[in-house]
Amino acid sequence: MATQEPEHFRVTYNDVHNLIRASAAKIAEFKPDMLIAIGAPPSARSEDTGFFPARVMRTFLKSPERKGNIPIHAIGLSLYESLPGLTAEQIGAQVIRTQWLGPESGALLLGRRALIVDEVDDSRKTLHYAVSELQADVERALEALPESERDAKRAKFAVFVVHNKLKPKLADLPADLPYYAGEEIEDVWLDYPWEAQDIEEHDRLAAEGKKKRAASAQ
Repeated sequence: MATQEPEHFRVTYNDVHNLIRASAAKIAEFKPDMLIAIGAPPSARSEDTGFFPARVMRTFLKSPERKGNIPIHAIGLSLYESLPGLTAEQIGAQVIRTQWLGPESGALLLGRRALIVDEVDDSRKTLHYAVSELQADVERALEALPESERDAKRAKFAVFVVHNKLKPKLADLPADLPYYAGEEIEDVWLDYPWEAQDIEEHDRLAAEGKKKRAASAQ
């Protein structure tokens, strides 16, 4: 018996823009002074592409009190892509680091309020890895400081995703970690506009999908 293809939910650039705008006021309360975008390796199709959401988020986090733009840093993580040297068992089971903040990652993060940005929270494995590894980098950097200075220099993290899939997660985030999602969504296949080669066709299909969902909801 053939398995049924998952429902495709097409998201437009305007959809993403408006979800971020609606989320930004709440996120501003966290007062991030650094954005960390989770991106995919160059060979990846789309998994973990927080670059565009991070850039839009920066626009809405501008404030008269802050001089200059909030810096955006990139990390590359892969969960589902077939990369050189990976076995079939590792793909989808193990997060692979393909790009990081550099050898002095912990020092860069000391005293910062960093918002980690991704497009979707699916299994949560990638977000768990990012938060855990960044926190570990900070703890290693703190060891080089006098104990009396460590609390003041400990970085604070928060997470923003455009979509959070309502499904059982395979990893956890710290209970006290601020977590923001632009939209809660069922476990559907999300097609983002930055994946599309024909953006007009993508937008046309997205509009059709919205009409069908609106009709079924009546």
